[in-house]
Parts: sequence; C-alpha cells; structure tokens
Amino acid sequence: MTTSTVLPPPIPRQDPYARPRHQRPGNLAARIAGWSARHRTTAIVGWLLFVVAATAFSAVFGTVQAADSSYGHGESGRATELIAAAGFPDRAGEMVLIHSDDRLADSPRFTEAVTATVSAVEGTGRVENVHADAISADRHSALVTFDLSGPADTAVDRVDAVRDAVAVVQREFPDLLVAQTGDASLDQSLNEILAGDMHRLSLLSIPVTLGILIVAFGALLAAVLPMGLALTAFLASLGLLAAASRLVPTVDTTMHLMLLMGLAVGVDYCLFYLRREREERARGADPERALAIAAATSGRAVLISALTVIIATSGMFLTRDTVFASLATGTILVVAIAALGSLTVLPAVLSKIGDRIDLGRVPGLYRRETDGRGWARFLNLVLRRPGLSAILAAGALVALAMPALGMRTAEEDITALQASAPALDTFVKVGAAFPGGADPAVLAVRADDVTTPALTAAIGRFRAEALATGALHEPVTIEINPDRTLAVVSAGLSGTGIDTVSEQAVRALREDVIPRTVDGVDGAEALLTGQAAASVDYNDAMGRSAPLVFGFVLGLAFLLLLLVSFRSLVVALTAIGLNLLSVAAAYGLLVLVFQHGWGERVLDFESAGAVTNWVPLFLFVILFGLSMDYHVFVLSRIREGYDRGWPNKLAVSRGIRGTAGTITSAALVMVAVFGLFTTGSLVSMKELGFGLAVAVLIDATIVRAVLLPSVMVLLGERNWYLPGWLAWLPTLSHGEAHDDVDRVRQPVEV
Repeated sequence: MTTSTVLPPPIPRQDPYARPRHQRPGNLAARIAGWSARHRTTAIVGWLLFVVAATAFSAVFGTVQAADSSYGHGESGRATELIAAAGFPDRAGEMVLIHSDDRLADSPRFTEAVTATVSAVEGTGRVENVHADAISADRHSALVTFDLSGPADTAVDRVDAVRDAVAVVQREFPDLLVAQTGDASLDQSLNEILAGDMHRLSLLSIPVTLGILIVAFGALLAAVLPMGLALTAFLASLGLLAAASRLVPTVDTTMHLMLLMGLAVGVDYCLFYLRREREERARGADPERALAIAAATSGRAVLISALTVIIATSGMFLTRDTVFASLATGTILVVAIAALGSLTVLPAVLSKIGDRIDLGRVPGLYRRETDGRGWARFLNLVLRRPGLSAILAAGALVALAMPALGMRTAEEDITALQASAPALDTFVKVGAAFPGGADPAVLAVRADDVTTPALTAAIGRFRAEALATGALHEPVTIEINPDRTLAVVSAGLSGTGIDTVSEQAVRALREDVIPRTVDGVDGAEALLTGQAAASVDYNDAMGRSAPLVFGFVLGLAFLLLLLVSFRSLVVALTAIGLNLLSVAAAYGLLVLVFQHGWGERVLDFESAGAVTNWVPLFLFVILFGLSMDYHVFVLSRIREGYDRGWPNKLAVSRGIRGTAGTITSAALVMVAVFGLFTTGSLVSMKELGFGLAVAVLIDATIVRAVLLPSVMVLLGERNWYLPGWLAWLPTLSHGEAHDDVDRVRQPVEV
C-alpha cells in the first residue's frame, strides 16, 4: 500500500562537511566554480579568447589528413607501405567506361568511341599511361584507363578538364554510355557530398537541440546558454584537433563525430548544472548557495562523467589503428573542452546573470522545479515488484542483444555512400562490368630484382592459376618500380570486395596460389592487399585488440572511477553490468537493421550484409562512456541522499525521481542529435548515429528507470558494501552541507 509520510530529521551516516573546514575532503569542481564565480570576468573573457585563438589556429594552419598508406593492418598494411615507398609516380588513376547494351566491343561504332575517348583524354595534355585494351567478359563494355599528370594530392584540381573532354565524347556518341570515374573524380564527389552533409547536419542539429531545450527549461535564455557552450566547445576543439593532427593525423569522419559529441555532451553537462541550480533556488536557497550546491554536486558529476568518457575513449589507441586514433583524439578533445567550459565559464555566467537565467519565459512551459509526480507513480510500480521488474527489463535487453551473436563486419567501400553522383554511379557500373576491376586485388612482389627470368615466370604462373581458380578476373596489369625491386600485379577480385566471396578468394590466394607460384622464388616476398584483403586483415587485427580495449575500459572505469568515487564494490559491478547490457542491446538492433536490412527503406540505405568493421568497437567505447555519464549523475544523487541518512529505498527513489527530468531532457537531446546522423550519406555514419541513439534511449528508459532502481532496491544495504581491505580509499563528498535546505522536505511516496 502506498502511503505518504513526513520524514523525520535525517541521521547523517557520513557527512564530510560536519568536520572542521580544514579537514573536509576537497571537491575540485566546487573549487573551480568558486574561483570562476569570484573572477567571472577573467573566466568569461578567457574562455572567449581561448575559443577565438583555437579557431584561428585551425583556419591558419589547417588539419593534417592521414595518408592512405597509414590505414592498413597485417599483410595488406605492409604491402601498402611497400608500394608507397617503392618510388612509383604519385599519380591519381582514372578510367572511362564505354558501354552499350546492344553493341559489341568490336563493332565499328564501339571501336570509334574508344578511339575518340583516348584521343580526347590525351588531347588535354594532363594524362599519361593511357590503356584501352580492357574488354568485359560479355563484350558489351570497354575500359580506358590512365593516370592524371602531377601529384595525386592535387589531382582533384585538374580532373575537371579531362572530365569535360570525356563529356564531349559522350555527346558525340549519345547511343553509348561514355562516363568517367577514378581516384580524383571520386574524391571530388565524396568531398562535395560529405561537406553538404556536414552543413545540413549543422543547420538541423542546432534548431532541433534548441527546441528541446526550450521545452525542457521553458525559458529562452536558459535554452540558449547550453547551445552557446556546446558550439564554442566544438569550435575550440577543432582548433586543438588541428594542432593534435601533427602527431595523430585525422580522418574525414572525425569532425562529423566531434560535432555530434560536442552538442551531445556539451548540452548534457549544462543541463546537469542548470537543473540543479534551479532546483535549489526553488527550494529557497539564495543564488550564491544554489550555485555552490550545483557546483559541488552536478559539477562533480560532470567532472567524473567527462573523465569516464575520456578514459574509455583513450582505450581506442590500443588498436593502433589510424581511424580509431583519429576518432579517439577528436572525441577526447571535444569532451574535455565541453567539461572545462561547464566547470569554468558556466558558473561564471550563472553568477553574473543570477535569476535572469529565466528570461524569456515561455507560457505553459516554464517551471523552475518539476514535481516529478509522473516519475514517482512509475517508480512506485517498478519498486512494488522489484524482482519482477528486474527480470522483465533484463529479459527484454537480452532478447534485443541476441542478434549480435551473428554480427559480421566488413570494410566500407565507396558504394556505401548513399548518394547519387556521376562518378559514383560509373564506379558501380565498372564493378558490374569488370568484377573487382573498380577496386582490384593487388599483389606486391618484393625482391632484389623482380625482372629475373625465374621471377617473371613465377608471376606469369600466379596470373594463370589465379584466373583459372576464379579468384581473379581480367583485366590484369603489372607495374614495376624504377629500381626493379617491386612488382605490382593488379586484377579484379571475385565478389563485391566486402562479401564472403571476396574473403574466401583472398584466403585462397594467400593460402594456396601465392605460396605455390610466387612466394620465395629468387628470395621474393609476395604480399596481397586491396580492399578485400584489407578487410580480412582489419577484422583479424580487431579480433586481437578488442579484448585489450574491453579490458582497459572496464578495468579503469571500475578501479579509478566507480570504486574510488562511490566507495562501493557492488555499485561498481552493477554499473558495469547494466552498461554492458545496454551496449549489447544496441549491438543486436544494429545487426537487425544494417546487417539484415530491416531498416533499409526507413533509413534509406542498401544493406551490404555486414556492419562496418570499425563501428562496433567504437560504439562500445563511446556508449560505455555516455552510459556512465548518466549513471554517475544518478548514483551521485542517490549516494547524496544515502549519506544524509535516508533509507536505501528512499535514497534510490528520490535519486531517480530527482534526476529523471534532467536525464529525460539530456537523453532527448542526444537521441535527436544522434538520430540526425542517420540522414547522412555514409552508411557507417548512419550506423553510428542509429547505434548511439537507440543505446541512449534504452539506457535512459529501461536501464535507468527500471533496472537500476529495482536492482538497487533488491540489493539494499549491500549496495554500499566495501571490503575492509579497501577502507584506505579516499572518501569523496557527494554534495555540500545541506542542513539549511534539508530542514524542509516534501513527503515522498515509497
């Protein structure tokens, strides 16, 4: 039966602020906020100067991009490095497809079109190494290949003239398809599409986030402040990324992720702070006291949450992967800057504007403190049968997680770009006419002299046997570097490059054909690379490094943060278990949608039968950090009440109820921002946005509202168990002295 009772005065179990001031445990967040409030002009102006200086650095010096040769792992990575260092001309390769459904390649009209294409591209004076001898198996397509003169990294600036010449040929032969694609053409299209995505997402995410904040606060100024902090933190982190890229070169998706994370955590941290400050003001605290309490409680939660995300993200460096290193660097920078702003400039601004934070009140939405009655009723239902609630919630998460057992990962190729552009469309058609020809398998053969008769014959045997097995297809090209120490054999590979057919072809070549024909002849070393080989090697490398990352993240989160912060072995283990459940459920949904294609129409993509290989590990790291973000915030509130002497069940109920509004608003912001990334052109970004959005939604609902309270109520006093041999751990405060606020407390239904 539900009853309402007036609580007796609390019996403090452990109030660190009851000791003399010089013996009180320090609260770093409170000290930082106190300094900022006392020196608010310095804090505010210093923040603005920091943002301007960082942004200027980025604009002036730019960001160093990772070289193509730095992405590889294993055998394919070594082959790529050998090719990059072999002295081949640094050229961008292009190709022109000539196709007809009703004409054969040896027909006069078709031959005339091929000849005209060769003349047109050579006439530009910007190409070299032109070849026109590739004919498709069905003899309805021909391929003219060539290199753009000059360095590859500036080829995008020179490709337009060649493409214009090819367009003239297309107009002369309207009954045929004459279309160009290649390295420079694809880079140009990719840059335009991704830049458009970034611009669109920036324009959409800001009003969506602002709208949610207006509903959450009911006041315009209170809604604008978190947005301002998040955006300035993002801009500042871009400047620091430019500096960091000198040590850790960046990849294209890093800035997309930084925008996503900057908005999410920046707004969340402000929400934690502002909600608590408003709550204390509604309870009668003066502005200075309310700010001090918010700094000591929510500020401390922000600090611990940011450290958790940073530590979890740093685990990605253990993979020694270029993409992960870049994404980790960007995430760490934007989270650290957002936390720094929340701990410094935010208290300074709040101390300056005081109650004017509620300027621009929206009728019908403004409420300084929510009564939480809806959450109280829901919690009463959950806690009335905590055992049943825990079983149902855990069962639902396990059911969602089951598809993850069949997860298959693969490299993302250019066809994963869900956008239409002439170069992209032509690339797909080249792949259909010449299997594997658009992105071929590459055999790097290194020896003292690759032109010896024995080695030349061995390469010929490799070509013949590989074609005979069906693993490779025409066209086959052979290039030799200037000092004749490296031969590069390129040929079309069976499959799409990311499917099981391609993987089997790679393993057949490595385990059978290459050792039998080339490897070891005249001391030669033969290494296979290409998209499919790189995908196989990447999966193998991640299989070796994933346990290290998982162990690092879980171990440090347990030992350095949860155990030390809450002085509880049980709370630490419970937090990790609940977070792993929510991540596993997100994995399961990711597999259903993107591997099995359940969401193709809704999310506008075509399933490749696999999840992009870097996404699962990255999702684990980020989701674990973000889950701890909420977990630390809720647990801090629960522990705060418990330290005041409240019974365990009451501390849990009031802690969940007191943070529910903030968690709901923060989760809505994250889900909205992450969800916007499912509208992007890259499938990997759709996967990332979807995975993050559903995981945050699961975490803020099933985990925080059902599993966490029911499990903590079932455990009772055991929640706070700490073995005697760990008594040496420091005692950290979870709030300020609240005696003056605690004298008047509302009845709570339990």
